[in-house]
Amino acid sequence: MGFRSSKVVIVGVGNVGATTAYSLANQQLCEELVLIDVNRDKAVAEALDIQQSAYFMERNMKVRAGDYADCADADMVVISASAPMPKDSDDRLQMLKPSMGLVRGIVDSVMESGFAGILLLVSNPVDVMTYYAWRLSGLPSNQVIGSGTNLDTARLCTRLAQMYDLDARSVQAYVIGEHGDSEVVSWASATIGGKSVTDVLADNASRTKGTTKDDLLKSTIQAGWDIFSRKGNTCYGIASSVTAIARSILNDDNAIMPVSVRLAGQYGVDGVFLSVPTILDHTGAKEIVEIRLAPDEEAAFKRSVEVLRSQYELVDSTL
Repeated sequence: MGFRSSKVVIVGVGNVGATTAYSLANQQLCEELVLIDVNRDKAVAEALDIQQSAYFMERNMKVRAGDYADCADADMVVISASAPMPKDSDDRLQMLKPSMGLVRGIVDSVMESGFAGILLLVSNPVDVMTYYAWRLSGLPSNQVIGSGTNLDTARLCTRLAQMYDLDARSVQAYVIGEHGDSEVVSWASATIGGKSVTDVLADNASRTKGTTKDDLLKSTIQAGWDIFSRKGNTCYGIASSVTAIARSILNDDNAIMPVSVRLAGQYGVDGVFLSVPTILDHTGAKEIVEIRLAPDEEAAFKRSVEVLRSQYELVDSTL
């Protein structure tokens, strides 16, 4: 498909924001990329570094540091600014209060510019922050999306692929619900080469080596912490995940990805943001796909809903 003339603004250029900016530039997904950070020098430096790397790419892109006025005509604003993780914590929900102050300031500034595009949240805890950004922004819910379990899904598919020496893209499986400890794997719909994962696990005992579905879920939940505890951040996986979401939206690809969106009756849930497979196009969340869950998966999904809904009282009290 030909290039659409498009402009993306990234707010927060720490490890995640800067890597996302480079990933977007490397895939040449937009005509103009603007970086905003509370540390202006950092934004300027990252923009210069990426702009100079564009010499080796196939498209002439404009990459620069900017301010919130640049959001006025942006197709997409990616919010990757995040509060520091509380010391000795591995609970994303503990980031809620500090992240709320940060996200509120950003969303208010973005909306004051006259922005009317797609708001893509990466800041943790991402599901609650996406809900908060939607409430603050006044944008239609289809235009406010969280990165959700898109990366968790990639981690699960990668682990399954490694077990059977496959390309991870040959595995079709979704992690849904909260991006966090209550997330759920939809095994009922999971396949490898058209064969159900349940059957693959059973029929390949020598290669499965006793690995259970529960082991796979636990390793998926733990995967981010395994990286974080060793190097202090995760950046490449989440940047690639955000870039994939942006690509489907900016290129009008209609790809299906598990991202955090507002449910309005789907899966029997109303008014909560969490991850389910969603068709993404230039309008944002074009359509939510309702996959059939096994009874135990449905119960686990509802528990995930309640974990998130329980956070809304604190969020709503600040509005």
